[in-house]
Amino acid sequence: MTLPVDFERTMTHFLGKEEYTQLAEALALPAPTSIRINKQKETISALNCQLSTVNCQLSTVNCQLSTVNSQLSPVPWCPDGFYLSERPSFTLDPLFHAGCYYVQEASSMFLSHVLREYVKEPVVALDMCAAPGGKSTLALSELPEGSLLIANEVVRQRANILAENIIKWGNPNCIVTNNYAEDFEAFSNVFDLIICDAPCSGEGMFRKDPTSIEEWSLANVDTCWRRQRDIVQNIWHTLKEGGIFIYSTCTYNPLEDEENVAWIAKTLGAEVLSCQPLPEWGLTEKSTHFYPHRIKGEGFFISVLRKTSEVERRRRGKEEKKGKQNTAIPKELKGWLSEGEHFTIMETNETFLAFPTAHLNIYQQAKRSLKVIHAGIELAISKGKNLQPSQSLAMSNNLNKKAFPTVEVDEQQAIAYLRTEALQLPSDTPKGYVLITYQGHPLGFAKNIGNRANNLYPAEWRIRKK
Repeated sequence: MTLPVDFERTMTHFLGKEEYTQLAEALALPAPTSIRINKQKETISALNCQLSTVNCQLSTVNCQLSTVNSQLSPVPWCPDGFYLSERPSFTLDPLFHAGCYYVQEASSMFLSHVLREYVKEPVVALDMCAAPGGKSTLALSELPEGSLLIANEVVRQRANILAENIIKWGNPNCIVTNNYAEDFEAFSNVFDLIICDAPCSGEGMFRKDPTSIEEWSLANVDTCWRRQRDIVQNIWHTLKEGGIFIYSTCTYNPLEDEENVAWIAKTLGAEVLSCQPLPEWGLTEKSTHFYPHRIKGEGFFISVLRKTSEVERRRRGKEEKKGKQNTAIPKELKGWLSEGEHFTIMETNETFLAFPTAHLNIYQQAKRSLKVIHAGIELAISKGKNLQPSQSLAMSNNLNKKAFPTVEVDEQQAIAYLRTEALQLPSDTPKGYVLITYQGHPLGFAKNIGNRANNLYPAEWRIRKK
């Protein structure tokens, strides 16, 4: 791997010649593979695995990775994170598509440790630069029950990928939006927590993505640190005083990292908090850098700040009144949910949505001022006189499985279903909408019409890999 001369010069100045040499050597090695288990899925299959040399059962996070037959070892700072000894074909594992686990770089999982340290009560949170969804799905697992997350991504195509991953994760306490930071003008003093994994020069991605080396330049670094400050400054007013701001990048240089954190603290008003890593992790206490020659993971930077002051900013525009719900909600929809009493069901453009009632005001505010891509649980779409259950419902932790006939499929059939191929259901399968499951985990719906079954898996999600 040939690294840019300016990068070598900058990092040698920052780390010293000896440690830069260690970094460069580490970047020439294969990148480790790690996953994070979804402990919130309703049914988790048993997985016997080895942690180091000890055979043990992962009691609270048991999940069988059907294509993975390798040793697992724990990610030290994330209870649900595990390294794999080799990288399998995740695309061809049905449990990956069922949302049983997420493939995430281990360094980024440090957010788990930070959230467990600083978030003890239910919060309203914002993940500002959320795609493809690693930190959002992690936050949905770690935030206290009763929390709500807005996961935002400014690029529409990436926002769609974010929505897919959020839906598969199954937690309904989330709104996915497609907006710039300045679009959140109406959300002054709304958020208790903001996660900002800012777009950066990508130095920490050199090992995983060789194109990031080609795209790197000092000019790009300069552009990035300025853009990062713009994002933070435009979103800062939405954080409550005393709220937690988590700033991170996947780059090494201090312009985008330490200097930006110092600027946030001084200019916007914040106290830099300790990330409180354990000594054996090889990390510093405050602004925490992850280097691949020090830890098993990629390049990453994270810092935690508590907001101490805010210049008052008035909302623009007039408050809109809540729209009247004129559509009669079909009674059967509530029966499709477990704990349905905690949700409000609404209809928009022949699509029925269930959203946590406790945070309905935030959803209504988002609908007024933001581009909402997904929210809560999409239950069904009107098809003439019928209701077609949605993929979001199939993936949801709040799906009432007893509401639909279920057909369990094997691995080969599951892959065919995920490719949106035609299905041959058992002859005794009732007509109508059927839930397709693999090892007890829902994959989606099919409509049995007797002589054949229509595959309802979303075409845009289908497996294309052979």
